[in-house]
Parts: sequence; structure tokens; C-alpha cells
Amino acid sequence: MLILAADTSGKTCSCAVADAVRGLLLGCHTVYTARAHSQILMPMAKQLLAETGHTVQEVGLFACADGPGSYTGLRIGVAAMQALAFAGDRKCAGISTLEGLAWNLSAFRGVICAALAARQNLCYCAFFESDGQQITRLTDDAVRPAEEIAAQAAQYGEGVMLCGDGASLVEPLCERAVTAPMHLMHQSAAGIALAAMHSTPVPPEQLAVRYLQAVKIG
Repeated sequence: MLILAADTSGKTCSCAVADAVRGLLLGCHTVYTARAHSQILMPMAKQLLAETGHTVQEVGLFACADGPGSYTGLRIGVAAMQALAFAGDRKCAGISTLEGLAWNLSAFRGVICAALAARQNLCYCAFFESDGQQITRLTDDAVRPAEEIAAQAAQYGEGVMLCGDGASLVEPLCERAVTAPMHLMHQSAAGIALAAMHSTPVPPEQLAVRYLQAVKIG
């Protein structure tokens, strides 16, 4: 089955094409951009499909990051994948942005802390564990102060891997944590595609953005 995945949850606009049967990433385009994702995503997806020798009609599953993240960005990704799925009578997979980040690091063995900067000193955050192949969720997605995230990371011992733009807030507070390499630090549709291979697809009308409200603490 061919998967077309997208992540428009943050400053990166990303799409990926993956062969779920062979477990093969056929292509991925990711751009860190100030341009509107609505201008970039669909042309990017069309170009990537053409470059990999496929058409949208061959796609069996449309996957996207469904939150947390940018309100506008998430809506663009969800609406685009919904429209393509409706047109082709296909199913969708909504993937947590934080889970997609963790799947980018699935070759790492240990605890992964995916953190996205929210506002002030708050982050959207979740912890995962990787055995080098599979990702297991340890905590739910939540909005938490960087200090609280760092304290939990410290409880897991040495070598917790930090990823996402919230890592810059957490890393100075957690001596034993390490940060992901540059090419795996930010959101990528490759991680969404990987996670989608382990998801339960839903009809496109059930795909929806999931928001976490970043409220002021104290």
C-alpha cells in the first residue's frame, strides 16, 4: 500500500511517499519556510509523487499530523489529506505531531522526549520509548512547563533524546539529555508515514485537528 503523508504543524512543510508493504520510504520533501503551507503543500505532494513514479490515484492511505501545533498549519494539512481521500474513496490516518517526531528517531534505543515550543516557557510534550525499531508511547500529549519536562526526563536516567523546537527550552535544564541531530530535530512527514504504518485508518470525515490549549501557568 502506498502512503502519502504530510506534516504542516510547524515552520516546516513536509510531505512523504512510502511503500508500506516493503517498508520503504520512496521520497520526502521538507522545507523550513516562512511561506504559507497552503501555497506549498499540494504542489510539493504532486511533484514528489511524480518523482517517485506514482500518481495520487495509487495512494491507499493519506496521513497527516493532526496536532498539536500551529492552528492554521494543522487545518491546511488535514483539509488537504481529507480532500484527496474523499476524491479517491480512500482512508486517512491522523497522527500526533509528537508521535511523528518520535518515529523520526525510531532507530535510537531509549527514551525520546518530543517537545514543541508553545508560548512563554511552555511546551507541547510527550515521552516515548524506542527499542530501535518500534515506538511505544509513555505519556499522553500535554502542555507542560519546560522545568517539569526536564525533571521527568531526568527520572529516566542518562541519554534521553530531545527533539522538536522545544528542545532548546528543555536541554539547558536537563544535564543528561542529548538533542537529536539537525536533520531529525524538526517535524518531518517521514515520521508521520512511519507512524501511519502502525495506525488504524479512519474514513476521511473522521479526520480532525486535535488541539492542546497552551494556558498560562501561575
